[in-house]
Parts: sequence; structure tokens; C-alpha cells
Amino acid sequence: MNGVHDLGGMHGMGPVEIERNEPVFHSEWEARVLALQLACGVHRRWNIDMGRYAREQMPPAEYLGTTYYEHWLFGLEKLLVEQGLVTAKELETGRAESKAGTASALRVPDVANFLRNRRHARLDDEVRPKVKPGDRVLTHNDHPIGHTRLPRYARGKRGVIDRDHGVFIFADTNAMSRDQKPQHCYSVRFAARELWGSRASARDSVYLDLWDDHLDPA
Repeated sequence: MNGVHDLGGMHGMGPVEIERNEPVFHSEWEARVLALQLACGVHRRWNIDMGRYAREQMPPAEYLGTTYYEHWLFGLEKLLVEQGLVTAKELETGRAESKAGTASALRVPDVANFLRNRRHARLDDEVRPKVKPGDRVLTHNDHPIGHTRLPRYARGKRGVIDRDHGVFIFADTNAMSRDQKPQHCYSVRFAARELWGSRASARDSVYLDLWDDHLDPA
């Protein structure tokens, strides 16, 4: 979707501020949000791409005025309500409206094993690649209403396949309908001037991981 979350190439956002000796978490609540995300993931009611799409639906002004883990918390609350694990009223009041069901809970001794056995996006399916390393490609100029891993600044651009990563779950459909639609994912090299125009350095390139459905032979 064309949302404010797709910040790549936008003007007016100011320089990227690099924080020296940046801590893993800036506040204790951020660590709790990450823990909640992992704990709720044990129910298998959504996948990682659905989680990204949920965060992308945060209202634009709110998205720009909040932090990384506030985005995560918004997406988690949205998924919890949509999947029927809690109600909006329960989130607002902090009080359960009914007794807990039989859903499994992620307990401290089980965390390490859960993280080791999380589902992977790479697949063993036999799928023919659309292109191969060295091929020139043209990205689609699509503007989907749902989730996509093809950023706005790289749509309708020419690049070269640098490498084939293998067959992966297609994030765009997995986020919307749980359709894994296995296909090849590639590292695609774009000249900086192809993306940013003649004022960009002729020496620079940008590499993006894109799927077969994002590309056509040039």
C-alpha cells in the first residue's frame, strides 16, 4: 500500500540521526512490547507479514509522531482484536470480560525452544525462476491497496539480478490472505541514478530483495 510507512526516498524528513552507543531498548516498556509480540506469536493466529501490514495501517499523523515500538504495539493490538483473542474494550480497560480459554501460553522455560523453531520463509518447493543472475529486469509499477515489499521509489525502475536467494514465501500475498505463493526471491542491483536521478553518484548502487511477481525481464 502507498502509506506513510514507506519513507524511502521521501523529502523533508531530515537527516538520519545516528545515536552513539545506542541501547537495545530506550525504555523498559519497549522490551515488554517485544516480549508481548513473541508471546502472542505462539498462538499462530497471524504470520510475520500480517504483522507488518497491521503496523502499516496506523494513521499517518500518528505513525510519524510515534516511535518504532509504538508502531509494534499498535499492530499487535489490532491483530489481537481482529483474531478474537481480546476485545477492544478489554484493551481499553485492562480487564478481562470472560475467563481465559484453553489457548496455550508461552512460558519462560519455553522461550528459547520457541525461538529456535519459528517458521522460516525459505521453502523447498520446486519452482522455476523467472530470471537469472546477470539478467536485466524492470520492476512493476503497481500501487496495491494491501501489503507489498516493493518500495515506491523502486517501482517502474530498471535493475540487474545480482543473485538468486532461492524459493521463499511471497510476502505480499502471505500478508493479505495467508497464500504463501512460493517463488524465487532475488537481490536486485539498481544504479543510484536510476532511482534518484542524475544528481546521484554514478558510483553508487542500491540492492533490494524482490520476488518474481515484482519483476519482468527488461
